Amino acid sequence: MKGKNGTSGAKISGIGYYVPEKVITNFDLEKMVDTSDEWIVSRSGIRERRVVSAEEASSDMAHHASREALREAGLKPRDIDLIIVGTVTPDMPLPSTGCILQDRLGAKKAAALDLSAACSGFVYSLAVAQSMIGMGKVEKVLVVGVETLSRIIDWKDRKTCVLFGDGAGAVVVEKAPAGSGILGTFMQSDGTLGELLYVPGGGSRRPLDEKGLREGLQYVKMKGDGLFKYAVRAMVGAAQASLDQAGLAVEDVDYLIPHQANIRIIEGVRRRLKLKHEQMVINIDRIGNTSSASIPIALGELNEQGRLKDGDLVLLVAFGGGLTWGSVLFRR
Repeated sequence: MKGKNGTSGAKISGIGYYVPEKVITNFDLEKMVDTSDEWIVSRSGIRERRVVSAEEASSDMAHHASREALREAGLKPRDIDLIIVGTVTPDMPLPSTGCILQDRLGAKKAAALDLSAACSGFVYSLAVAQSMIGMGKVEKVLVVGVETLSRIIDWKDRKTCVLFGDGAGAVVVEKAPAGSGILGTFMQSDGTLGELLYVPGGGSRRPLDEKGLREGLQYVKMKGDGLFKYAVRAMVGAAQASLDQAGLAVEDVDYLIPHQANIRIIEGVRRRLKLKHEQMVINIDRIGNTSSASIPIALGELNEQGRLKDGDLVLLVAFGGGLTWGSVLFRR
């Protein structure tokens, strides 16, 4: 599914993010599972990750990030027409986290929904927001990427528990003159490879019961080597697709913000696109893999640090379970 070439009529006017206070370092994990700081860093680049408190859920983190994004945009919750929450860890199956967030914010006129695309959830949600604005259906959209992955991780499985963390990022997307703001979007999926990253239990196929809980069906299952093989190629292709739509080249990009999955994947993308280290936005060492929240958290940090300037060309690229991948190119 490809965005309309060259024009969008939508811009990002506000950015916010939130990460929990609790930090779990690699040295903490050494006491919980058979691993080491050296083993984790060499394979993933991660040194620590954030984890929610017992009282926090996805909607709480989304609320913090959304308030920050709305403040920067100079808007009130009542100004928002649509809320899209990219997540695979909703508060509950029903109602959606989008509806819970709408109530928490007091965004009374907004429609609200969740979008499930794993680590590509934020990029997919942003592309949908841009399309809805482009069609004239809405004018102001709140887009959130949020995950509470610590709740679906087996903390005895060293292949997965060392990788994932919790957090949220949000942006406000508003109607803008055609040809400004979001310049290109791209989304693609391959469902034949869904077994590379999945949670088998908890849905209509395998409802959770005592047997399923004992077997750990509620936890993430991952075949990391298989994912790596596809990730770099798919992310490079997605990046190029958005650039082609806008008639721009990699050399024009000020910042590439990749999904923070694995430092080796990120480096592979950087080398293939021939980007300099200073063009890459990387926080995986401190935040870990937060799935759909990783890109908006990194964008939020870039903005908070004062490094994101008006006129900067920013390329967002994601890859995740499904398999799903995609990109968004925008001018600040």
